[in-house]
Amino acid sequence: MALKLGENESFNLDQIFYYQENKLRKMIPHLYKNSPFYKQKLDDAGVDPEGVKSLDDLGRLPFTTKEELRTGYPLGLMAVPEERVVRIHSSSGTTGKPVIVPYTAQDVSTWAEMMARCMAMTGVTSGDRIQVTPGYGLWTAGIGFQAGAERLGAMAIPTGPGNTRKQIEMMIDLQTTVLTATSSYALLLAEEISRQGLRDQIKLRLGIFGSERWGEKMRARIEELLGIQTFDIYGLTEIYGPGISIDCPQHCGLHFWHDHLLFEVVDPFSGRQLPPGEEGELVVTTLTKEGMPLLRYRTRDITRIITGQCRCGSPHPRHERVLGRTDDMIKIKGVNIYPGQVDHVLQITRGAGSEYQIIVTRDQGKDNILVKVEAAKDQQMEDVANRLRKNIKTRIGILVDVEAVPNGSLPRSEKKSKRVFDYREC
Repeated sequence: MALKLGENESFNLDQIFYYQENKLRKMIPHLYKNSPFYKQKLDDAGVDPEGVKSLDDLGRLPFTTKEELRTGYPLGLMAVPEERVVRIHSSSGTTGKPVIVPYTAQDVSTWAEMMARCMAMTGVTSGDRIQVTPGYGLWTAGIGFQAGAERLGAMAIPTGPGNTRKQIEMMIDLQTTVLTATSSYALLLAEEISRQGLRDQIKLRLGIFGSERWGEKMRARIEELLGIQTFDIYGLTEIYGPGISIDCPQHCGLHFWHDHLLFEVVDPFSGRQLPPGEEGELVVTTLTKEGMPLLRYRTRDITRIITGQCRCGSPHPRHERVLGRTDDMIKIKGVNIYPGQVDHVLQITRGAGSEYQIIVTRDQGKDNILVKVEAAKDQQMEDVANRLRKNIKTRIGILVDVEAVPNGSLPRSEKKSKRVFDYREC
């Protein structure tokens, strides 16, 4: 059965489940036959690949973790003959051995199609000029955006990262209409364009930002400075790269491409499957990937599946914007805190800007947490700090120290902003 994916298709959950079950029934035996890693893994779990018949069987299939991908370095999880591999990408390896991901020609084509879908969902057309500021090389982001733009027939401007002066010059000279970037770099560019008084010389209308989680305050700040609409794009190098889901113009969740990817949400501690609507760790199974297919990959990202059809009319289901990562979780005074929760509190705190840092220290066995936040212009620092302290206590349930600092005083980044500084083990 081929699932139609035209714009006029309606949202049909039964049809989605039926399609994914058919894909899963074929995918597991194929994985067992072609991947020595997964053959061993399924054997160890006592799973007969031919016995996987429905989505109800997912819960008895083993998870795949990033640690296992690192153990398989460099190409231990490759599931096709090497002559079919046309490209590799890699994770950064900043927290350990990098993960090398092989792609077949079909994988590259599938990824380009998903990126083109993402761009089309935001309103990008073949008449747009798309400035691609994320990094190229082994990192997936830059080439992913470029491939999506080219698949859509738009003009790609592959500037790559950094050199803010040149970025703005190209933006003006080439009349860029769509900016792709990390949200941190988009903010840096927006503030610099505003500082130089160049807003009237640019023709941007859309921004597509990813590679890190970002909140509504930052969205509002970038949109205000640039006069654009912004969209949140999600992805992981281990899966394909950016483009496995995206925010739509309704901004009520990110649509994911269920014909290629099966999403679950599980309890991050027990691994128990959670029903739609409950918050937990996102787990992804690739249904069509060839070079390095993944079974129940634990992303470490915290989100929830949103039920029902989006107001935009898309046939694709949604997940909530990522709240944070299990690795970013701070446990203090018996409370688990994610950076995304602070983002949500900033949204309701009058006078608070979008930029913040969470600093955790330990003094004589006692944990202390300090939240530094930029105050918006013309705001009293002490008033902003007091309001934020009160809102964090009300919404998150802990009492923290808050320091408000002048607007623009926290570091800006051309890549990803570091939000959490935990010095308790130093």
